[in-house]
Amino acid sequence: MDETEFWEIVDGARQEAEGDPEEQADLVVERLLELDPEGVVDFARHFETRLARALRWDVWGAAEVMLGGADEESFDAFRCWLIGQGRHVFEGALHQGPDRLAELVERFDPRTDGDAEDLGYAADEAYEQLTGVRLPDLGVAAPAAPQGEPLDLSDETALAARLPRLWERFGRRDG
Repeated sequence: MDETEFWEIVDGARQEAEGDPEEQADLVVERLLELDPEGVVDFARHFETRLARALRWDVWGAAEVMLGGADEESFDAFRCWLIGQGRHVFEGALHQGPDRLAELVERFDPRTDGDAEDLGYAADEAYEQLTGVRLPDLGVAAPAAPQGEPLDLSDETALAARLPRLWERFGRRDG
């Protein structure tokens, strides 16, 4: 599976699910069940590689602002959601900076969006259904800590300065 095929599965499922992350995850599993086990492993590698690429302080800052708070677990789910938004949004956020999400994401409700944890398990589920065993180790090296310039996620002034467009659209204002 190449990168284009990976994104076709993600984008197609998102469109069919009309943005519902749980439905999108179910649709990805359905599409992966049409592949052979090696195709599922390839999909999982593509997914994990992107998950690792998004392990960045500025992306965590975006999650903090958009969700109104993001611990490690919610940041992991946010990164899955970011991948689930498709190639255009994901690559735009990583290449042009996550502040660009203010324009790339049309609708966003922190109560229902920003969490696609189930999408992160779609390949595992499909592989188990196909083979009866767990997905093998993918050999994808993830950074031990977020990459980039550290950001104090509790400092609203720093968040607003680093992510001004996101802060304008989603940031908390205490007066």
